[in-house]
This record gives sequence, C-alpha cells and structure tokens, in this order.
Amino acid sequence: MRHFLSLIDFSTQEIQQILDQAIDIKSKFKLENWREPLLKRCVAAMIFEKQSLRTRVSFETGIQHLGGSCLYLSGKDVGWGGQRESMKDFSSVLGSYVDFIICRTKSHQSVEELAKYASCPVVNALTDMYHPCQALADVLTIMETTEDMQNEQVAFIGDANNVSRSLAIICAKLGIGLTIAGPAGYQFESSYLDELNQMGTGQIRQTTDPKEAVREVGFVYTDVWTSMGQEEESAIRREAFADFQVNSELMNLAKPEAKFLHCLPANRGEEVTDEVMDDANSLVIQQAENRMHAQKGLMTWLHKANKS
Repeated sequence: MRHFLSLIDFSTQEIQQILDQAIDIKSKFKLENWREPLLKRCVAAMIFEKQSLRTRVSFETGIQHLGGSCLYLSGKDVGWGGQRESMKDFSSVLGSYVDFIICRTKSHQSVEELAKYASCPVVNALTDMYHPCQALADVLTIMETTEDMQNEQVAFIGDANNVSRSLAIICAKLGIGLTIAGPAGYQFESSYLDELNQMGTGQIRQTTDPKEAVREVGFVYTDVWTSMGQEEESAIRREAFADFQVNSELMNLAKPEAKFLHCLPANRGEEVTDEVMDDANSLVIQQAENRMHAQKGLMTWLHKANKS
C-alpha cells in the first residue's frame, strides 16, 4: 500500500510523475472545463483536527471534479485520537469503508499509526512535521513560471517548520536550490541539513541573514511566524523574527521580477507587507489554487499505484 505521509518516501521520478499528472489535468481543466472520472465512485474520508480553508476545499472540489466524493469528519465527532477506541480498530474500520483517508492532524506520529493499519491510502494533509501537499503546489507554481526549474534558486524566509521542511525535501529531490533564512534557534539541525543534501541534486543551505538568502534568487517564500498550536509563543516569536519581514526592500535584493510565494493564511504587516502580497509578482493566489491541481495529480497517481 502506497501512502503519502512525507516526500521522503517518494523518489524523484515518482514526484515528477505526480507533478506531470497535475499539469496534464490542470491544462485540460482550464481549456475545456474538463471532467474525466479518474476517481469514479471513489470516496475519500477527510479527518480534520485543525481548521482549514485551502486544504478542505481544494481536496473536496478536486476529488468531485474527478468523479469521486468526500466525507468530512470532525476528529471529535468520530472519536479520533484513541480516546474512544484504539487506532488499530479506528483505522481498520474506516479503511474498510472508503478508498482514501485524508488526515490533517497535530501529531505526525498519529498519521503514521493511521497508515499502519489502513487498508486504503492515507494522505497527510498537514502534521506538525510535514506539509507535503503544500510542497507539491509550491513546486507546481514554480514550474509554471520558469523555463528552467533546476537552475532556479528559492529563498524561504522564516521558521524551520512543517512547510519549509517539506519544501526542502522536494527541492533537494528535484534539483532546486533552496536557502532558508531564520534566526538562531529556529533553524534545522545540521544533521537534518546533511540528510537533505544527500537526497538529490538540489543544494539546501541555511543562514541567519535574510538579505544574503534572497540575493539574486528568482523566488522568495515566507510563512507565518507563529503556526497553529504555537499561540503562546507569539510575542517571543515576533521579537525573534522582527528582522525577517519580507518587504519591498528585501524583494529588491532578489532578481528583477522575482516572484513572491506564501502558503497562506498570511498575517499581513507581520511576516509580509501588503505591498509585497498585492504586487503583480505575487503568486499567492495561483499557488493556493494549485493545491487543488497538485492534489488531483497526487490522488490519481495513488489510485493507479495501489491498483497495479
């Protein structure tokens, strides 16, 4: 059974196949309002422990476009988390009803345990460790806006979090250079950086200087300074990241016409200014839409891989 828990588990070739599938589906959809039932009669159960706009709507809409359907399951309503019954029983029963389980939860260990017992593919829609669906959408957006992806350089300004962790994995595997800039204490451990640089040809590095990170890059990416579940750290994080705001001054150090990326939601005026968010070179809406197209590619790839 192939699950989608982390991009670490996928080869460069497999990631490229998923992206190629997404590009093909998106191009047909845009030109012809195309509806091909690639997931006909498939049912996806969506377990959400965290609130969501993009993840929920992009999955539900995308799967329905392909002829399938979704069941939205609030974690509390179905007894998610092992308090009502064991994860083994929960996962085994749910997997016997549906064709996919899409899980947006706090602990990555929980989604790993879910996949351990599920008889259908489990998709990680966000955990504290990884956000692989976002990374697929990020690279799909880069592919659409550059002629030579493997010669591109990306700067991520912010926390060593689930978004940057998945972005680093996919960049390493696809040969995209990535520099992550964050304050000391909010960076990846050197051992993880070494691991990343052994995954593929994309060079991944870190710095505490955002100006150094963005110099002559084609894409500048940021995320919120305080993620869900870290609200008690908000004041400390605002102080630590005060010099890491993406504004016009910082963007001017990148290549001319450099593109801006953000996984959203954004705290305007904190990690990014309105001027950058609303600039003509901001790709944030295209990037958000690409969640749906990237996930269409992913779900059809998983469906085929688990049927063969």
